[in-house]
Amino acid sequence: MSIFAPSAALNRVPDVTVDFWLIKLMAVTMGETAADFLAVNLGLGLTATWLLMAAILIGALALQFRQRRYVPWSYWLAVVLISIVGTLVTDNLVDNFGVSLVTTTVLFSALLALTFAAWFASERTLSIHEVKTTRREGFYWLAILFTFALGTAAGDLVAEHFALGYMATGILFGMIIASVTAGYFVLKLDGIWAFWIAYIFTRPLGASFGDLLSQPAEYGGYGLGTIMTSALFLAAIVAIVIYMSRGRQTRVQPMIG
Repeated sequence: MSIFAPSAALNRVPDVTVDFWLIKLMAVTMGETAADFLAVNLGLGLTATWLLMAAILIGALALQFRQRRYVPWSYWLAVVLISIVGTLVTDNLVDNFGVSLVTTTVLFSALLALTFAAWFASERTLSIHEVKTTRREGFYWLAILFTFALGTAAGDLVAEHFALGYMATGILFGMIIASVTAGYFVLKLDGIWAFWIAYIFTRPLGASFGDLLSQPAEYGGYGLGTIMTSALFLAAIVAIVIYMSRGRQTRVQPMIG
């Protein structure tokens, strides 16, 4: 049997642990603030900045696809970059091409649903415990990209279009995630869908608090700026990845059965 067959190969993505959710939340928060920083300070415009970061992301994903098991630094580098690119995709559509936040939310919801449908039709599973082949990993990263783009659109829709503000938006999405978590542990909600729903909503949760920290007071933020906020979360991500690389993950019951 090939060493890359699902039954024999090692999983290429991390287990769903406390560390996983912590670093994922930090990565999406940094993705929001870093995307804002790059779009403003590189002076290239949103489209050129998106293309540049997409090229860097492709390089990081090529490196990730070379791994035949989960390697923390490679995996989380790809997550941070895909968070930035997903944010820039949505911002570019809204700010440069005039696509409404409602339309982008619907569009990326549909693209994510199509990705899940194609993934399941091909592999008969959406479990991240079974990402052991290149094809499955391809579906996985495509789904991740659309969750970030969707999360950006949905978060901005609630915070800006519906004018809830950053704090209220963060609390709202935090409550949704808490409800999904309770549904999984108490009501035995299907683990695969519980994971993906929580994964989608951590994006607007992190983005809302990223904006809350970085935006000036007149826009409802704390005024730390995108540089300081991005640097703080990047330092935390690096520290946790080093911790993960030493193999001292705190295990909890996974959200996928």
